[in-house]
Amino acid sequence: MPSSTATLAGGCFWCLEAVFEQLRGIERVQSGYTGGQVANPTYQQVCTGATGHAEVIQVTFDSSMISYRELLEIFFAFHDPTTLNSQGPDHGTQYRSAIFYHDAEQEKIAREVIADLTAKAVFDDPIVTEVTQLDAFYPAEEYHREYYRRNPNQGYCRAVIAPKVAKLRKYYLERLRQPAGAG
Repeated sequence: MPSSTATLAGGCFWCLEAVFEQLRGIERVQSGYTGGQVANPTYQQVCTGATGHAEVIQVTFDSSMISYRELLEIFFAFHDPTTLNSQGPDHGTQYRSAIFYHDAEQEKIAREVIADLTAKAVFDDPIVTEVTQLDAFYPAEEYHREYYRRNPNQGYCRAVIAPKVAKLRKYYLERLRQPAGAG
């Protein structure tokens, strides 16, 4: 099984994690930080915006089941890539839209997907998603992992994440992993 890794920033990492962990072909989703100047930053440090890090998810996926291009297409469907340093109620550079590529092929595909979306005028405003080489990835603290699954009734989860999960189930049902015991 050919495993690949993608690192994506599209606002709060809880939101993207809740979407990507449900997709067929996804082996692991880990929330974390990248793109900043401080080694091993904490959530509190990143929240200030002073470290330069973005909240990201790092996705390990089976590329024979879901391609990197397909991951990016889903990524662009679940956040607003036209708002600079902002996603919904979250504001600051830590919430920027970014693709942190792992190799030249990922960079090429990321730029092609952005060009395709732009040519098709999918968004009313220009895409501001940064495409940057991944430097270091720092895993988020344990309490951030599987946040939505463990806290579905928390206010932010109900107001911001639940609608994204509902959209996923409505428009991407064929891409969801089968529940345990389903045939």
